[in-house]
Amino acid sequence: MRAPDFWRHDGALARLLSPLSLAWQLAGSARRAVTTPQRVGVPVFCVGNLVAGGAGKTPVVLWLLELLAARGFKPAALTRGYGGSVAGPLLVDPARHDAATVGDEALLLARSAPTWVARDRLDGAREAIEEGAEVIVMDDGFQNPGLAKDFSLLVIDSAYGLGNSRVMPAGPLREVAATGLARADAVVLIGEKALGETEKNLIDRAGLPLLRAHLVPRDRALAEALKGQPVYAFAGIGRPEKFFATLTALGAELAGRDSFADHQAYDAATLRRLESAAAAAGARLVTTAKDAARLGPALPPGTAVLDVDLQWEDKGALLRLLEPHLPPPAPETAAPMISTE
Repeated sequence: MRAPDFWRHDGALARLLSPLSLAWQLAGSARRAVTTPQRVGVPVFCVGNLVAGGAGKTPVVLWLLELLAARGFKPAALTRGYGGSVAGPLLVDPARHDAATVGDEALLLARSAPTWVARDRLDGAREAIEEGAEVIVMDDGFQNPGLAKDFSLLVIDSAYGLGNSRVMPAGPLREVAATGLARADAVVLIGEKALGETEKNLIDRAGLPLLRAHLVPRDRALAEALKGQPVYAFAGIGRPEKFFATLTALGAELAGRDSFADHQAYDAATLRRLESAAAAAGARLVTTAKDAARLGPALPPGTAVLDVDLQWEDKGALLRLLEPHLPPPAPETAAPMISTE
């Protein structure tokens, strides 16, 4: 889906849809009330958000997976597999599975750790543990009550915040913000903008640590090569404008841009149109790593893929929050598994 523009600001349409928001809230509350979260015997870290659409969860999950593996743990990623057809539980094999089967995010995660697609998160976690996972890292699933979480991070895009702060369909919220924040352990704010007053007050009232991070290009050489060059950008992610803004900040000249819905499949006609538009503008096609994963071999030749890494303003603050929830280090390991240096 693509988030409607009226979700950004309060207005007549949002107020008109507010009664339907109440029904959404009641359904979510009822689901949580009748479900007892189940523990699975290993730590479960959840990276979620309060709004529909992209906030930057997947880069946070990738960072956690790489951190845990570097510290000697065997993490596994757990995702619903949005955009894919399989219900799971299924261990993702990038050599056999495509985005149509497991979703684009699952393919990205599988590059860093064993990744399980499961609409039933509890079943997926159990399967992952049977295969040796020592820590589960959930990409989304914060609103899913079946699997108990040991530590939950809520990710907020600084440029979007909480939109108009109304619950779907009147706004972008998946649940009442205060309700979600009460179940979280920390908030991650991604982006350059300062936190909005509404969001700041909510987080302060919840007493949650606020961690700031920024997305930076993984391939610095590519980022330099794009500087001053005409590009034709396309993206089918939660908020394509974030990608376009990143390119502009890098100094690329946006000769054209095309936005698509999150997880949207590209057909041959669309790809031909994109190639023709780029050629007519004398520009190079450029897209996101998530789109490239979805396209696979169909990615137009010569397309630049701008992947991103997460850069923390205070990484040590997050590490200190995580450490109490990790398994103890092996007896022969004298040093702590996580260092704040």
